[in-house]
Amino acid sequence: MTNTLKTTFFLAIIFGVFALEGNAQETKKRLPIIDVHVHAMKVNPNFSSEMCPWFLKDMPGSGPNQNPPSFINTGCVAPLKPAKTDKEMQEAILRANKELNITMVVSGDADIIHKWHSAAPNRIIPSFGISNSNQMTVEAFRDSLSNGFYKVMGEVAPQYQGMSPSDMSLDEYFGVAEELGFPVGIHMGTGGNGMANITSPKYRASLGQPFLLEDMLARHPKLKIWVMHAGYPMIDQMIALMGANAYVYVDLAGFIWSYPQEEIHAYLKRLVQAGFAKRILYGTDLMMWPGLLETSIGVIENADYLSEDQKRDIFFNNAVRFFNLDASKFE
Repeated sequence: MTNTLKTTFFLAIIFGVFALEGNAQETKKRLPIIDVHVHAMKVNPNFSSEMCPWFLKDMPGSGPNQNPPSFINTGCVAPLKPAKTDKEMQEAILRANKELNITMVVSGDADIIHKWHSAAPNRIIPSFGISNSNQMTVEAFRDSLSNGFYKVMGEVAPQYQGMSPSDMSLDEYFGVAEELGFPVGIHMGTGGNGMANITSPKYRASLGQPFLLEDMLARHPKLKIWVMHAGYPMIDQMIALMGANAYVYVDLAGFIWSYPQEEIHAYLKRLVQAGFAKRILYGTDLMMWPGLLETSIGVIENADYLSEDQKRDIFFNNAVRFFNLDASKFE
């Protein structure tokens, strides 16, 4: 073999190796995910503590003269670390946007939302929530939704106010969302162990019944909503409501990383068995623990009763349909 042939052969091998490495990197590229339930909040280091996923697998009772049950259990091998500053949390969000290929629907503190959106405008979908009429007038609410920044109405959480989602004091606000074509995210479900005793005395478990949405939906037949936390644990009502209302979806946020894993999978499996795999949205209920993203993604990825197509629907396709997004912009 001549020196020229040897050189050509050597270069061919080198370029082949680079091509294989490039193909491997492309193969490993994460497919896009849309997290429909993220909270933007100012970090308070005094209340930023570690947290174990699935901490509600043990919910001991208490009494009025006893210590309240722990809201967050830290008795695990590797508790999740909280962000300690607003800057640290924003950096974690931007890192997740890039490394996990996640786009987020974000509600909460307006200043934080604007900062995140400025840093990653194509990855942050701003959401504007209201839970009682004392927060602002209907006119001010309409102006907020009409200014072009916000794309979603959420998180709406009248349950913590001791109110039904069909309470007439909120009806005009839902009417504005219907008129403007805004999808709406409504909190329904549990709030942890001892919520009414510890942090939210107006909270009522009975106000998390999905059937309470029916009157409001009947008054606003063109309104598209997703029920946050999938109405857990009221699976029968949730299935019946979705069967009667084609514009109702659910997210898996919150309970996907707090309740026992067997319970999570049983609830999710019921929704899929009932025929609603294409109306389930991935969500975290992300607050101050960035690690919840990988934790909750793993729950879906390891669900052996879901097909690969169903997983992609939950992570991405269903949200594209629900929010009327352009899937090509995520490629």
